[in-house]
Amino acid sequence: MQQPLTQSGLHERIRVVVVSGLSGAGKSGALKVLEDLGYEAVDNLPLSLLRRLTVSDGAEGDVPPRRAIAVGIDSRTRDFNANALGQLVADLKARPELDVQLIYFECEDEVLLKRFTATRRRHPLADDRGVADGIAAERAMMAPLRGIADHVFDTSVLALPELRRLLQAYFGLLATPALSISVTSFSYRLGLPRESDFVFDVRFLRNPHYDEALRPRPGSDPEVAAYIAADPDYPPFMHRLADMIESLLPRFDAEGKRFLTIALGCTGGRHRSVCVAEDLAGRLRSAGYPVSLRHRDRDLTGPDGHPH
Repeated sequence: MQQPLTQSGLHERIRVVVVSGLSGAGKSGALKVLEDLGYEAVDNLPLSLLRRLTVSDGAEGDVPPRRAIAVGIDSRTRDFNANALGQLVADLKARPELDVQLIYFECEDEVLLKRFTATRRRHPLADDRGVADGIAAERAMMAPLRGIADHVFDTSVLALPELRRLLQAYFGLLATPALSISVTSFSYRLGLPRESDFVFDVRFLRNPHYDEALRPRPGSDPEVAAYIAADPDYPPFMHRLADMIESLLPRFDAEGKRFLTIALGCTGGRHRSVCVAEDLAGRLRSAGYPVSLRHRDRDLTGPDGHPH
């Protein structure tokens, strides 16, 4: 098969992203994002056609594959078998002209149930049983793929903009900085961000919750931030935190890591974690790193730190 040429005249490997996982976990949305990034996206492709999609043998009428292909294959697929797909992915990875990665989407059962109820969609494995039974059957069916996936994305609390940033960082085709950083604040009451590489607990800091005038305002408010920063332990903590992160970033970059998520947590995800996340993101941007900032739970919890 003739490989596409880069501008320098060198052959370029064709990128193939196989998208699989649980129904309702976000695979279709991911394929749309990959298509926006420049991939030729094909959903619900029979296994027997996956190999053919990546081959161009020069026959008359044969269409060479693009330099980037995204393929959705899951339990809806005719002739689907998780072990067979795993073996096929391994065979494709052995081909030197291809750069193949398998990504797997999962989600908590309770969230999947809510999604199917809200959209009134039928679960593909729930023809003669309830949605919960279909989810359980599919989770067992897909388990072999999760174990061999190159990337596992849990979308239980992952918003589409954050998923888009993740996919852009891992699978973007245009020239971008090698390492993208996401800083996020969160509430321990609502659980840890599952995509996190680093998690820091900032509940030891001075808490604006106990100041009635500051309690209703978020940690991004200047007066709230000043209150937290007045804690004697705040300046040395922030200095050491930023210094540690900055010292590690070149090593992650050298290892080829494309996306790093740093999570800061406090009780309600509204005051201290927001303040520290804003501060850390600013310091990393000043050091020249591309940083996205997200406050996962700031608007989901009230001034008392409890969910709305």
